[in-house]
Amino acid sequence: MTDFTSAARTATAALRDLFPQTPLQRNDYLSARYGADIWLKREDLSPVRSFKLRGAFNAMRKVRDRLPHQTRFVCASAGNHAQGMAFSCRHFGVKGTIFMPITTPQQKIDKTRAFGGEFVEIVLTGDYFDRTLAAAKAWCETEGAHFLAPFDDEDVIEGQASVAVEMLEQLGRAPDMVLLSVGGGGLASGVTKYMRTEAPGTQFRFVEPAGGASLRAALLAGRPMALDTVDGFVDGAAVARIGDAPFAALSWAFPDQVLMTPEDRICVTMVEMLNVEGVVLEPAGAMPITALQDLGPAIQGKTVVCVISGGNFDFERLPEVKERAQRYTGLKKYMLLRLPQRPGALRDFLMLLGPDDDVARFEYLKKSARNFGSILIGIETKAPENFPRLFARMEEEGFAFRDITQDALLGEYLI
Repeated sequence: MTDFTSAARTATAALRDLFPQTPLQRNDYLSARYGADIWLKREDLSPVRSFKLRGAFNAMRKVRDRLPHQTRFVCASAGNHAQGMAFSCRHFGVKGTIFMPITTPQQKIDKTRAFGGEFVEIVLTGDYFDRTLAAAKAWCETEGAHFLAPFDDEDVIEGQASVAVEMLEQLGRAPDMVLLSVGGGGLASGVTKYMRTEAPGTQFRFVEPAGGASLRAALLAGRPMALDTVDGFVDGAAVARIGDAPFAALSWAFPDQVLMTPEDRICVTMVEMLNVEGVVLEPAGAMPITALQDLGPAIQGKTVVCVISGGNFDFERLPEVKERAQRYTGLKKYMLLRLPQRPGALRDFLMLLGPDDDVARFEYLKKSARNFGSILIGIETKAPENFPRLFARMEEEGFAFRDITQDALLGEYLI
């Protein structure tokens, strides 16, 4: 047993003071769909609904062991790390100061405060996270507090490895493959570092959002690289630069082991798991399940574990998630329609709709010419093949239109 595996087991045992093992559940629906033995490690069922509690607790535990006088901790986070630290502060009875961007949703602020109670203070500062982080580190140096990093810390990585310790104990054997979401890299580095020693035959796939593939960029470059832009939709994994310590632990991986999942396709998984299985997932938590379809025959007949990293989902985002899922699956489209300015023109257009087509958005934009007007129209249907038939009928009847469903610029301003 290596020093790391021994430390990971010690961390796992210490966690039992906070909560029991999160469930490892076989999912019959996914197993039948992919012809494999699919298991879900349900980190969304931890006390703070994510794996982040593990790393925050372990790092705080080890700091307290080394420096018993250290009773002040600081972090910068707008999500799961903040909640994990708040929970840990209350457990250890230490003071925590949590810096969050001013734009943080009130729901996340309230949950963090509820987990920490009287032991945490929340400071809202900065419109963007980089400014929030800078303020937290400056305050930390001034006050002599300990900065609790979300992922770029060996003690945090050690704590996240407890996911693997539990997984192997619960399954009773080594799985053929494990799928892991990657943001800053703490979870992926902890799990793989433990399992490459204890289950060397297990393969890994790392799942990143298409708009934030920092691990893939680092593997291609041979070092951590800051992405020029990051799509913030997958807020639990939208990290511009993977951490140095996690990358050091993951540098053995090949770029083709990283699966990039489109943000809209992640939404399809979120809606499907909610409707079919009654499981609420945050975008980052849905990524491993989403990536299963990219593996195809490679997992047939195999035992596969998807680590569900979190389920902190604000239901105010559900309309956006449903919208993006419908667009991705071809069940909803938006068009700019050039409508003749004559009586009955709108009726003529509506008569072209099929029995499964429904108008979900109708907005008169402006007259684009003396005899024509521009209409923004959204159509929902029950099967994607209905749209080619509708477009053919529109062209036959002389209706000019432009499909803007995938036009990011126009979508941002009009949809």
